[in-house]
Amino acid sequence: MSTTRALDASIERPGLRRMQALLASLLGLCLMLVLLNGAANAQSSVRPPDSAVSVGGGSPIDGNVPGDVLGNSSDAELWRSVRQGIEGNVSIPDKKAGVLVQSEGESWRLLRNGPFFDYLGLAMIGTLVLLAVFFAIRGRIRVEHGLAGVTIKRFSLIERTGHWLMALSFIILAISGLNVSYGRSLVLPLIGKDAFGPMAGFLKMSHNYVAFAFMLGLAIAFVMWIVHNIPNRYDVVWLLKGGGLLTKGVHPPAKKFNAGQKIVFWLVMIGGLSLSISGWALLFPFEHGFFGDTFALLAKVGLDVPALLGLPEPPYSVIQEQQFNTIWHAGMAVFMVCVIFGHIYIGTVGMEGAYDAMGSGDVDLNWAKEHHSLWVEEVQEGGSRERPSASPQPAE
Repeated sequence: MSTTRALDASIERPGLRRMQALLASLLGLCLMLVLLNGAANAQSSVRPPDSAVSVGGGSPIDGNVPGDVLGNSSDAELWRSVRQGIEGNVSIPDKKAGVLVQSEGESWRLLRNGPFFDYLGLAMIGTLVLLAVFFAIRGRIRVEHGLAGVTIKRFSLIERTGHWLMALSFIILAISGLNVSYGRSLVLPLIGKDAFGPMAGFLKMSHNYVAFAFMLGLAIAFVMWIVHNIPNRYDVVWLLKGGGLLTKGVHPPAKKFNAGQKIVFWLVMIGGLSLSISGWALLFPFEHGFFGDTFALLAKVGLDVPALLGLPEPPYSVIQEQQFNTIWHAGMAVFMVCVIFGHIYIGTVGMEGAYDAMGSGDVDLNWAKEHHSLWVEEVQEGGSRERPSASPQPAE
């Protein structure tokens, strides 16, 4: 009996093992199916809807991706407008912030920091060199008949006051303005940051406030001398003879102001007015549109300045107006400096007796006859008294 039970147990044990192995295989298969089904559901959750348009069988082409989304492509027209300075709307008080990108700013920076200011520096140096060469060749223009020892009143106190107010303020403006343009590259390396900083700050403030004195002097000079600076037929003769500056013994007739002085007068008046307007726009920024208005006015008479200069057409943003103002102000200022170099030269070392006109107001009679003969005749006919000078010298 026991032998029979042992035999039955040995027969049933392998069958039990096979049954256990089969059950384990089935459980493993079920687990694998569950995992695969979960992965399939996760993938289906990120698939585009059936209505989505597939590009190139679902593969990206030229930045376009399935699902009709932007991908890495861009709206060319939108960014082109942004690049060209399109202005949007902002809720803050500073409306200039509506311009995300101002392309003209880069052009302005390259011009200002590039060749433009190099040319302005060369213009001033070139003017001084030409005056030095002229002085070396011509020498000082003397009173050919010698000083008479008798003087004649040329300019009154108020005339000289207006002149010196304009002249001294211009010198301060020129020095402080040139420091703004060239100080960091020329002066800073020489004196260091500790000295340059306070000096530059003082000069900048001086520039802002002395500008009003210059405007006042400019207005006074215009009112006093406009009547004497109207061109006349004698000016043509004076110009044809070079004013006697190039040839000794030549003294073309002239009234109180000769043709050369009239040219300087109008250059100073027009240039000074232009400097004042552009300077005013810089003192009170983002409030004026002088360039846009001027170009529009000139366009009405057929002169398209922006097209001639390769500039964008108006209207201009307030930022563009400021950029134009800075370039124009610098260029006109250097032009005025070059003109004044010549004026200072001929009024001091270039011509004997010329400085007295704005120094004491009295000039030697022989000097006056040689350079302003028609004016001397008018004064003498009017009964103006001639006065002996402090140290009379006989005429030759």
